[in-house]
Amino acid sequence: MASREKDILTSKSTASLLHAIGQVVGAEHVLDSDRVAERASHFWDSSPLLALALVRPADTAQTAAVLKLCNDANQPVVTHGGVTGLVQGDKSDARDIILSTERLNDIEPVEVTGRTVAVGSGAILHTIQQHAIEAGLQFGLDLGARGSCTIGGNIATNAGGLQVLRYGMTREQILGLEVVLADGTILSSMNSMMKNNAGYDLKHLFIGSEGTLGIITRAVLRLRPATPAIDTALLAFDSFDNVTTMLGLAGAELNGTLDAFEVIWKPFYQLNTNSAREGTSQSPLSRDHQIYVIVESRGANAQQCSQAFEQVLERALDQAIIADAVIAQSERERANIWHIREHIEIALQHDPVFVYDISLPIVAMADYLDNLEANLKAHWPEVIVYAYGHLADGNLHILVAPPAATALTRTEHDTWYELSNNLVYQPLQALGGSISAEHGIGLTKKSYLPLSRTQAEIDLMRTLKHTLDPYAILNRNKVI
Repeated sequence: MASREKDILTSKSTASLLHAIGQVVGAEHVLDSDRVAERASHFWDSSPLLALALVRPADTAQTAAVLKLCNDANQPVVTHGGVTGLVQGDKSDARDIILSTERLNDIEPVEVTGRTVAVGSGAILHTIQQHAIEAGLQFGLDLGARGSCTIGGNIATNAGGLQVLRYGMTREQILGLEVVLADGTILSSMNSMMKNNAGYDLKHLFIGSEGTLGIITRAVLRLRPATPAIDTALLAFDSFDNVTTMLGLAGAELNGTLDAFEVIWKPFYQLNTNSAREGTSQSPLSRDHQIYVIVESRGANAQQCSQAFEQVLERALDQAIIADAVIAQSERERANIWHIREHIEIALQHDPVFVYDISLPIVAMADYLDNLEANLKAHWPEVIVYAYGHLADGNLHILVAPPAATALTRTEHDTWYELSNNLVYQPLQALGGSISAEHGIGLTKKSYLPLSRTQAEIDLMRTLKHTLDPYAILNRNKVI
């Protein structure tokens, strides 16, 4: 492969490749490096985007033609959707061509009877959600970046989000896919049936593959019945054992309607409800409890759902499971409660701050966090650990914020980051946890993959990569 790479790169000029791509997609849809630099590197990073060029195909056929040209020239390609990922899976350098899905944003009419909708991979998640609502249905995927992330990115990373407890990961929302392989082959399986057991279900190769095996261009999404009745409460707890007891009670009593059970530890709650900081939320409860939970139930009948919801909370209060609780009485109050959980920008203002997305057994969470904080404080006594997450599916988000008196050099930052990574990730192996619950591997977690996957699994991943992308042009050096 290395010899072919050298031969191709020296035999075909960049200019002729970009000219050929321009003939496919239109010259106005091939942005050179200067125009690329006018874009931000990431949703949270305003530094100039770096790439050889950015290409905007209009459909699957154009995407296939572009990939064939790039594959023949051994030209590395990085796919961009909403660029909201957190593991550098969308990172590009000066040699890469970025293939943007921004023009692949069509959304077809909802097929109401079968509860499906076909969409382009560049469609924004929130737009899809609204499209489903207008048809009297709903899409079972929701996350904080809904207004910016694309469905193609959600599928490529197998995104989780706020409703995994009820509807599962993105994988559970996908019935069919259209994918372009590295050599330009179009694999179209736009299945719209719930049951289709005819041979290998190939779409699962690409869901969660982070753009390393093919580029998703279209998808058939599974929609769900509407749940217009929404009950939301913020609960306060003084022990983690009571949190897990409440999860069991809510799961049993709200069977079929429990939609979210989001946990927030005290430091993150206090940070996001500090009235002295601009952009924080109002605190509906005392800020001195150890743990907070947002619990939400959704159903079709408002009266029945609200009655069941209130009965569960009353029972938990009577049994002293909950220390305190408040039920949202309006959409404004509900939005304020969720803002406490979803607003992470303040925590990200720490310099440095290291962001993690892990999963582990629920029963191990409290001890894991206690041990992690103790180990971190052995190196940085003033470190702050912000923890929150989707408790019911075992997913924790952790932000490690060690204090720095002065700005760190790049070498110092990398040294601190590696130390933090080891303290966060290493204990997960013995617990049967995962270094990535929903964000993926990308570049930032690649070296830690053996903590969550066996060598046999990684070897098979490499075999699949080599089979589907033998010249490794797609998201080169990511994941494995």
